[in-house]
Amino acid sequence: MKIPRMTVITLGVSDLPRSTAFYRDIFSTPPITQYEGVTFIPLPGVWLSLYPLDKLAEDIGEEVKLPAPGSFRGFTLAYNARSKEEIARIFGLAATAGAHISKVPQDTFWGGYSGYFTDPDGHYWEIAWGSMFDFDEHGDLRFKP
Repeated sequence: MKIPRMTVITLGVSDLPRSTAFYRDIFSTPPITQYEGVTFIPLPGVWLSLYPLDKLAEDIGEEVKLPAPGSFRGFTLAYNARSKEEIARIFGLAATAGAHISKVPQDTFWGGYSGYFTDPDGHYWEIAWGSMFDFDEHGDLRFKP
């Protein structure tokens, strides 16, 4: 059996109310909190789940081992925008919500345009646009035919 798609991305966060407010503002989407101590933000194709880092580690059965403040953790989350102008709007929202702008949007080596910011817990987000991408009728990213 193959896993046909990703349905939830869970981020361990240090301050659930702060992170909930941050992502509510970034995505302009009301969060769902049906279970005490966890926030779900439904997005097209995948939900973002925010869960206190210590509780997530406990659930997994691991110790919390935080990287040094400001260090890169080896992964990014990404959103592909429909235009360079949309990237500018998203970075404005991110800055207003308290994101740290790590790399201002700029032309890339691969022919696109992107930048990076971090959320209050240091999770990196890339916001990118590329002329080689478009979206299907469901809003899913694809390479242009």
